[in-house]
Amino acid sequence: MSFLSHKVGDPHTPNGAEKRTLGGRDELVQEIARLPQDWHLAGVMTEEVLRAIARYAARMEISASLETGSGKTTLLFSHLSREHKVFAVDDGNRSITAVRESPLLNRATVEFIDGPTQLTLPRYAFTGKLQMALIDGPHGYPFPEMEYYYIYPLLDVGAVLIVDDIHIPTIRRLYEFLCEEEMFQLLEVVGNSAFFRRTSATMFSPLGDGWWEQKFNIKRFPAGVRRTTFSKVKGWVGKRLPGTLKERIERISG
Repeated sequence: MSFLSHKVGDPHTPNGAEKRTLGGRDELVQEIARLPQDWHLAGVMTEEVLRAIARYAARMEISASLETGSGKTTLLFSHLSREHKVFAVDDGNRSITAVRESPLLNRATVEFIDGPTQLTLPRYAFTGKLQMALIDGPHGYPFPEMEYYYIYPLLDVGAVLIVDDIHIPTIRRLYEFLCEEEMFQLLEVVGNSAFFRRTSATMFSPLGDGWWEQKFNIKRFPAGVRRTTFSKVKGWVGKRLPGTLKERIERISG
């Protein structure tokens, strides 16, 4: 049974229910964190990150959540979310098997979508918004970015997006991009995991272009070109760019 039966801040719960719920989260995190480092072979999340996930979840109602990859976080999400989807592949590392065998798993809330996320995410028919998501699937470029592409349109305003392993250079670039993206506010970095909040900014179209609207590009355009060289070709480039970008380039380049 999940401690979601007593929701944090629910006025209809009996006196002291909120305290018991928070205490239940702490106990659950401790139990999950005590699982050995070789519990499965795909790497395990640290206790400090598990605690951060539980802390943010305590401040919100999580009707639906998603993660790529599987492990200790799956056990935790199974108690924090009413519907949790896990996109992962076992591939001999027991990342799914170990979770399914664990007595700490709340099986009633979890759906496993087994297979490479490169195939399963684009094929899955999502029906609602997400309040929390964790990107921790395949780490090679461009797969974290691919996962982000399919996840970000699903995030509710106020949702928490977690990007793990930002110490990997290509994932670090995704983290740096999100830090400057209007759709997200960086909440904190815990270990190698970055926590972002989805803002109320208009969703960037997943079917358009609009690279000139993204702060990361505006700040760095043109990449790999010396300022003196750019000044010589700025007029030529400006004639071929959208007006809004041309105006921004004028402001950036002086």
